[in-house]
Amino acid sequence: MVLLRSLIFQLYLAFFVILFGLPLALFGWFLPYAWLGRIGRRWGQLILWGLERICNLRYRVSGAENLPDHPCIVLCKHQSAWETIALRALLPPNHTWVLKRELLWLPFFGWGIAAYRPIAIDRRAGRKAMKQLVREGKKWLDAGRWVVVFPEGTRVAPGQRKKYGIGGALLAEKTGYPVLPIAHNAGVFWRRRGFKKYPGTIDLVIGELLPVQGRSALEINRLVEAWIESTVAQLPQSR
Repeated sequence: MVLLRSLIFQLYLAFFVILFGLPLALFGWFLPYAWLGRIGRRWGQLILWGLERICNLRYRVSGAENLPDHPCIVLCKHQSAWETIALRALLPPNHTWVLKRELLWLPFFGWGIAAYRPIAIDRRAGRKAMKQLVREGKKWLDAGRWVVVFPEGTRVAPGQRKKYGIGGALLAEKTGYPVLPIAHNAGVFWRRRGFKKYPGTIDLVIGELLPVQGRSALEINRLVEAWIESTVAQLPQSR
């Protein structure tokens, strides 16, 4: 039954990726960003709705009161494809992402994402990529957008650890914008490279805003990693 439900959901997801992605690729460049943000939020809400109805996979959010009313840098745990959908639905619409540029080449999905002007970096570029992240991140933060970063750089299975990249913390150090840490256990129900979506309830926890003035990128990264990993460890690790 889980396999069948997962297949139906995959068709549902593909339908909405094409339905939204193709028009965005063709016309999104001409739309005000506020409109793009609302379109992206609606897409995320529809996918989460389908996930609940088809796969009986729900979510609950703790710490929503910590969401600020001004731009910040979001550093989020990366376990699954779920959070890439959920953050689009749950965060304020006016935000942009740091991602690997290869994602922009994906048919429909990547083409649609490109209209949002993400910070698309070449992870092999090293210092050049860091400079790009800081330069473009500051531009969008100053323009009133949030910037979303997955510091692990790739999806990491529950129970495993990967060193946090310094990029998001460096952006915080250089710009002075605060950091909002987010933890969750989505990988328990929607595995890192898994097709099946198991029923249950994903917990997403939004931490307190971290001021960064007077802190180095290394310290910011250490504080964020400690909070995210300790919070994830307290969440259910089995279905």
